[in-house]
Amino acid sequence: MRESSPQLAALRRRVARLTAAGGSAGHPEGDWLATGHAPFDDALGGGLAAGRVHEFFAADALDATSAAAFAALLALRTPGRAPLIWLRTVDAARRAGSIYAPGIAELGGDPDRLLLVEAPDPRLLLACANDAVRCAGSAAVIVESWGKFPLLDLTAGRRLALGARDAGTTLLMLRLNAAPAPSVAETRWSVVAAASRALEADAPGAPAFDLELLRWRAGPAGGRWRLDWNHDENAFRPGEAALSGALLPLAARRAVRPHGAAAA
Repeated sequence: MRESSPQLAALRRRVARLTAAGGSAGHPEGDWLATGHAPFDDALGGGLAAGRVHEFFAADALDATSAAAFAALLALRTPGRAPLIWLRTVDAARRAGSIYAPGIAELGGDPDRLLLVEAPDPRLLLACANDAVRCAGSAAVIVESWGKFPLLDLTAGRRLALGARDAGTTLLMLRLNAAPAPSVAETRWSVVAAASRALEADAPGAPAFDLELLRWRAGPAGGRWRLDWNHDENAFRPGEAALSGALLPLAARRAVRPHGAAAA
């Protein structure tokens, strides 16, 4: 098949090298990407479904960094050393800031697993995403965009969802400064920065996040959770205070299993 651009050809070669070096993809046990936050994971039947599309919206433009941090920490929980592909536009990088490898290491992640690709425009970003989700050797793919993304319509979304499902790749769509719209995502989340718990001597605490489930294809939405990152355990943990809102029933997840992709 003819390569659509030198960038796509380079992406394929780089993923192939990382896969050969790191071994097989590290898909979560039981086909779930668990956070480590027991009430959160139990409510979803084990965590976020692997091989599916999950959307994360910053509740406010100022929460863009927090939404990106949550997606990164979640992706870094995939086991093994299979590559994690992060795709973003140059505009998103300029607005949201650079990804700092030492910071990822400080939080307990392995920055050597991260393959960062910056696309000059949304069209190439979407093309790279379609290639990346079909790379069975990758553990997860993050696609970061800023503002409206007209090219990501329902047809383009179905193509991504089918590619992710066939390859078993978990796709995390990071939608910054954008409003939720109908899509093929398995789950849709709003992410807000939460106040961290200060450490000894008033040192800055670990990252904390407030998550609200806006849509879930396999059950009711509306649940809210606070998740605090635990560096030592490389996992999310419940915060001190539980948020209001009913938790999602586990039975709903077991009764309805997602098959393929469909619009909202």
